[in-house]
Amino acid sequence: MSEEQKELMEFPCRFPIKVMGEKHPDFHPTIFEVVRVHAPDLDITDIVARDSSSGRYVSLTVTVTAISREQLDDIYRALSGHALVKFAL
Repeated sequence: MSEEQKELMEFPCRFPIKVMGEKHPDFHPTIFEVVRVHAPDLDITDIVARDSSSGRYVSLTVTVTAISREQLDDIYRALSGHALVKFAL
């Protein structure tokens, strides 16, 4: 996150995180649990799923109530290190 972005964000705020991976039955529940460790108030309705046109991949937009930059960094690290995740934005 750039210095400019840090200055533009006020916490707490609603913050969307896009997570992409291969379509797998465990993808959605796994991402929910990984994020919920760092954002305990996450609700299943805070996740929107969209399949790729080929149907091979899925993207999830997970919207959290972010309370700090450190929290967001922790979420990104946890997601990026997970085997089911291709990338998180």
